[in-house]
Amino acid sequence: MTSADHSESAMDPYDISDDAARLDIDAIHAYLTRSYWSPGIPRDLVARAVQGALCFGVYCQGSQVGFARVITDRATFAYLSDVYILEPHRGRGLSKRLMAAVFAHPALQGLRRFMLATKDAHGLYRQFGFAEVARPERLMEILNPNAHLGP
Repeated sequence: MTSADHSESAMDPYDISDDAARLDIDAIHAYLTRSYWSPGIPRDLVARAVQGALCFGVYCQGSQVGFARVITDRATFAYLSDVYILEPHRGRGLSKRLMAAVFAHPALQGLRRFMLATKDAHGLYRQFGFAEVARPERLMEILNPNAHLGP
């Protein structure tokens, strides 16, 4: 059992874990490659991204049905990404449970800044304290959304 193993009850078929050994890279890749934020992303890139981050898997009777990746220095900053719950498992409060597990993780306490980007889940993230950027004029980015597709 790791610091983020969560199950609602003995009858609950779902659990959430930060145990990297349980992550199913093929399942994560299968979802991300069809997501709006990383269509066509190569499997090896997903594997590298997972290896370099603090990741959370959502499991139903051993099969991975959800995921969240946190890129963090574990001291002052974190960026939440690649959050999903597979369609057949939605509507059961799993997104909220996943976010609760993320925010309960010891390595993510006392951070100065926690960021994310979302197209359509603002309501979920607001429940956990996220808001629009207070000073957007201070943020900059280099955006290359198709970098993984190569030249």
